[in-house]
Amino acid sequence: MRYEELTIEGRNAVLEAFRSGKTIDKVFIQDGCHDGPVQTIAREARKQDTIITYVPKERLDQMSRTGKHQGVIAQGAVYHYAQVEDILEAAREKGEPPFIFLLDGIEDPHNLGAIIRTANLAGAHGVIIPKRRAAGLTAVVAKASAGAIYHTPVAKVNNIKTVMEELKKEGLWFACADMDGQVMYDLDLTGPIGLVIGNEGNGVSRLVKETCDMTASIPMKGDIDSLNASVAAGVLAYEVVRQRMKAGAGRRN
Repeated sequence: MRYEELTIEGRNAVLEAFRSGKTIDKVFIQDGCHDGPVQTIAREARKQDTIITYVPKERLDQMSRTGKHQGVIAQGAVYHYAQVEDILEAAREKGEPPFIFLLDGIEDPHNLGAIIRTANLAGAHGVIIPKRRAAGLTAVVAKASAGAIYHTPVAKVNNIKTVMEELKKEGLWFACADMDGQVMYDLDLTGPIGLVIGNEGNGVSRLVKETCDMTASIPMKGDIDSLNASVAAGVLAYEVVRQRMKAGAGRRN
């Protein structure tokens, strides 16, 4: 299957994309462009909390497929984003306690795609990603997910920590992956659970880690000290699967 990136070039086309409700992740504007049409685009982008990046004309020339970008290029998702409530509803429809992945700044699109694929196969009800400093649902992500983005809801939120606090009101517990945590086999990962996976280089951010209820470490016997983010997500996910199968997917008391 071929996945096409949603790339929109030209001032009128980008403005129309915003006004028609298309999901735009980022808009690139040429340095020094501050005329009326560009200001209107920037205003529409801010309304939708779209990331605006000002770049040299040479960068836009490299990105352009048509050579007619007019100082503006927008990039969007190849598939629509869900709402957090959609993920909870997916769990309710299946009669299962929620199982959610929360990704704290995963920037590599291959990692994001692989994690969405794992989430689908492990029976997770959805994935939550932040709007900033993270990969979005690009064509690379779609390909790496083997099409799982079309079956697993992915919600994009302003603040992971704030969403976690809201989800705690729904009864979820959160376990983050951390080398200094408790061995995952010793944790209770049944019931409503959110697995928090951190950035490839820096791990889970301090504020997000402090919001977690547990830190889970993966036993390692080799000579290096860490796993790829998507591999770590897979290992932890299938510990959740194992415990749920053993407990009959029972809810936490």
